[in-house]
Amino acid sequence: MKRLATVALILPVLLVGCQDDASSAAKFSTGGDPTDSPCARVVSSIGYAGLMLEPAGREERQTFEDALTGRLAEVHGTTLEFGPRLPDSLQEAVEAVRTTTEGLSKNDVPRERRVALLKRYREAADRIVAGCR
Repeated sequence: MKRLATVALILPVLLVGCQDDASSAAKFSTGGDPTDSPCARVVSSIGYAGLMLEPAGREERQTFEDALTGRLAEVHGTTLEFGPRLPDSLQEAVEAVRTTTEGLSKNDVPRERRVALLKRYREAADRIVAGCR
């Protein structure tokens, strides 16, 4: 029992010491690195959320389950982090994605509002994807 208690007390100290990374760049919870390509990061998060979206033009049929809300929250966070580093020509679309995903990543937003935000989001996200090619 004493060994188990000793290991339990020492383990956190050992783990903290093992977290030094060879890279001096900060790591993010999503596994991203500040030196990642901003286009690659934003387009990737848009694509990941897009896997759960109804096809364009069918936004009224969209169900806003928790998994989709989480993916749109991920787009929001990725856009906050990497959006300012996208080309100037895309900054209007970045702002639209940021503001729409802010609402889309909350469960208490009324459905009609979410559908309208989703339409705006899709247009802006498509502009970012096209502009990053």
